[in-house]
Amino acid sequence: MTFTATVLTLYPEMFPGPLGVSLAGRALEQGKWSMDAVQIRDFAIDKHRTVDDTPAGGGAGMVLRVDVLAKAVDFARQNLADRPVIAMTPRGRPLTQQRVRELAAGPGVIVLCGRFEGFDERIFEGRQVEEVSVGDIVLSGGECAALMLLDACIRLLPGVMGAASSGTEESFENGLLEYPHYTRPAEWEGRLIPEVLRSGDHGKIAEWRKRRSEVDTRSRRPDLWERHTGVRVQSASGAQRDVQDD
Repeated sequence: MTFTATVLTLYPEMFPGPLGVSLAGRALEQGKWSMDAVQIRDFAIDKHRTVDDTPAGGGAGMVLRVDVLAKAVDFARQNLADRPVIAMTPRGRPLTQQRVRELAAGPGVIVLCGRFEGFDERIFEGRQVEEVSVGDIVLSGGECAALMLLDACIRLLPGVMGAASSGTEESFENGLLEYPHYTRPAEWEGRLIPEVLRSGDHGKIAEWRKRRSEVDTRSRRPDLWERHTGVRVQSASGAQRDVQDD
């Protein structure tokens, strides 16, 4: 089954964009996935193709109209009823590698890209739209976030990555950050590759990599470390927050 991506956007010319090159681009040419970028304005209900309006209650900016969005979502779902609809918005739940794997294992996804001040809130419950965020940042629109989401999914499709292990030994796959990598030259500006990586002892190398993943996760992403171990770490201010496992 080919993974299909339908993107609802005000800027369909942004797709496939970077997804048309490198791994994703080759996979697209080979038919491992397909995509369709749909213009939201095509579902406007007036001659001016208006898709936004002023926010209820007042305030700056404009908001995407729920009636227009609903028509676009209904159109996308006509032949893709089994695809989840995901709206890219900073108000959504953080995107995780686990969720990406779930999406990549399915038949595809419908992605709704916001603009202006965002979506009329009623679209989420009215059309069972999942809200997803790619980080604690605000972008000009959801298109760049959609590209990130789709790239994360496409690279996990069967046959897209060259090495089968490439997708399983990366950051977040086991709840930890990935261990650091090195390559030639062995010495660069006085900095050496760790000796253990040059030892040829695969057992020690695996042990070193596991330990570095744990150390780096604890120091760089204490939130991940807490979820991984159930042990809360000391905060940057020095306040102790340890809760030991039972």
